[in-house]
Amino acid sequence: MSYLEYNTRQMPAGLRKVLYLNWPLVALLIMVACYGFVMLYSIAGGSLTPWAEPQMKRFGIGLVLMFVVAFTPLWFWRSIAGLAYIITLLLLLGVEFFGTVGMGAKRWLVIGPLRLQPSELAKITTIMALAVYYDWLDLKKVSHPLAVIGATLIALVPVLLVLRQPDLGTAMLIAAGGGVVVFAAGVHWGYFAALIGSAIAVVTAVLQSRGTEWQLLKDYQYRRIDAFLDPTLDPLGAGYHINQSMIALGSGGWSGRGFMEGTQARLNFLPEKHTDFIFTTLAEEFGFVGASSLLLLYLMICALCLLTVLRTTNRFGALLVMGVVGNFFLYFAVNMAMVMGLAPVVGVPLPMVSYGGSAMMVLLIGFGLVQSAHIHRARLPS
Repeated sequence: MSYLEYNTRQMPAGLRKVLYLNWPLVALLIMVACYGFVMLYSIAGGSLTPWAEPQMKRFGIGLVLMFVVAFTPLWFWRSIAGLAYIITLLLLLGVEFFGTVGMGAKRWLVIGPLRLQPSELAKITTIMALAVYYDWLDLKKVSHPLAVIGATLIALVPVLLVLRQPDLGTAMLIAAGGGVVVFAAGVHWGYFAALIGSAIAVVTAVLQSRGTEWQLLKDYQYRRIDAFLDPTLDPLGAGYHINQSMIALGSGGWSGRGFMEGTQARLNFLPEKHTDFIFTTLAEEFGFVGASSLLLLYLMICALCLLTVLRTTNRFGALLVMGVVGNFFLYFAVNMAMVMGLAPVVGVPLPMVSYGGSAMMVLLIGFGLVQSAHIHRARLPS
């Protein structure tokens, strides 16, 4: 044991946790959030209101929550994972009956002064529930059909409840995050091959159901698919979002038009410029350099999380971190693919950058769980 390690072990447990915190990850999260603050300030025409200032306050609160979650022992999060999952399901059911409607979807619950989007919470609690499930399950049984059915049901229930809102993008992320945990747990690849085949069959059924009595998606969702396949079919309707997004991306060039000089966002050609399409605003003002630097920060965050997975001896902690980082990767990958015309527009915001309260809070809580796994990995009692 080195002199530094010996002195560290003599410190109070609370101080040791502060030192063991993954500070590079904290710094990267702050840097990504600052991208959001700058862009929201720019979109508002050089004003902290109505978006940048509330976003800063939410980030500050979220950062405190992240530290609280990080310093809490990992065994505690394992013990309440099932309860958190059940509460989330109840909240999703509450949305069904008491939720408020916004932009054509019922996704929010208003509880006093709090406006909560339970579908965001489901991204984390579903991962927690699956991590507990596979931590409890015998390693020799992870690929047993009954075990796979159990995991499928855990992921499928929140996905179906979110689809009813309807919120296809979030439902896809919940399912994908659960899939990452199942894959990391060591389930046989044959199940995933069957899943891909089933997905192809579902897509075929979705397309063929259009215009029938058993239509599986809403009309606006089919219009989004049409716009994805050929944005020029309806350039002023369903294809408007992606056409304006492509114009903004292309006009940014190598180094961009300059801070607060983007015409697509400033002149309101670009819809949802402060949420789903904020990446195109960034690319227009700061060009390829600015957009790729944000992507690099995202990838560095993923790399630090994967290092925690490799160093964690706790199976629950490793699966939990894999689920969180997998969900985070898909989060920004889907958004960037969406605004570049590589994927249908499904309403997925850019993590830590797009304006929004529930999404940011849940992301920071997720990274708090990552930090908890990092802090308590075979160094402090868990």
